[in-house]
Amino acid sequence: MRVGIHLPHIGRKAGPEAIRRAAIQAEELGFDDAWTSEHIIIPKGAPYPPSALFYDPVLTLTWAAAYTNRIGLGTSVLVLPMRHPLPLAKELATLQNLSEGRLILGAGVGWMEAEFAALGVPFRERGRRMDEGIAMMRAVWGQEPVSFPARHIPAVIEDMRMLPQPIKPIPIWIGGSSEAAFARAVKLAEGWHGSRLSPEEAGPIVRRLREQRPEAGFAISLRYGWDGKDEGALRARLTEYGATGVEHVLVEPAERALEYWLRAVERVARATEPLRV
Repeated sequence: MRVGIHLPHIGRKAGPEAIRRAAIQAEELGFDDAWTSEHIIIPKGAPYPPSALFYDPVLTLTWAAAYTNRIGLGTSVLVLPMRHPLPLAKELATLQNLSEGRLILGAGVGWMEAEFAALGVPFRERGRRMDEGIAMMRAVWGQEPVSFPARHIPAVIEDMRMLPQPIKPIPIWIGGSSEAAFARAVKLAEGWHGSRLSPEEAGPIVRRLREQRPEAGFAISLRYGWDGKDEGALRARLTEYGATGVEHVLVEPAERALEYWLRAVERVARATEPLRV
């Protein structure tokens, strides 16, 4: 099993030194990848997420990449329809090249309607914008020059150029547990990235995805929030995920203060070492 760890870029623990220390620690402890999440703007008093303090996920990973050499870098998840695909494609290609090919793009349609409204993006069109955004980014990443007939996203791309292109293809893992997310992952992506499902809930989904995408290059990943209480229970839970066919787990510690977070990451490393390949 491959195991990733979330970076401390959310809430009171977040900051440049926290992210730097955590990225270096994650690489030294042998984790496969380090991850970030996204909210751009949220309503005051919203019950979730618990903090409005979110460092930008792409810039956070760029900062982490500058202090590491091997560890993968992922987004869990970038809310693709909230952003115009062209500047995002430029940012992601730049990060892929600066990190020498370590990026995984976890992407989802999002769920917070107020956030879309603040950004002036139609919430009810997010699925169509998601699909077209993926196609648009892949076009500018792979064609030179590029033309793209946009329908849902304001863009006129006719015989144009966007460089640099990524030095390696950027794998896209679709986040979400809706029927649309499963279909999108099977049809458009290189993987599926679920969140906070039990092994019993994950099992039927994994079997279904594997029936449709049996190739080894299609990743099946889950994000798991760990309360930090029992290393044995964490190891057992990841073993159960592995038995269902989950190949990658992103562990997110619950601690809110940096020093406790870093200690929790050390405990995650100990608990998962027998499982990592």
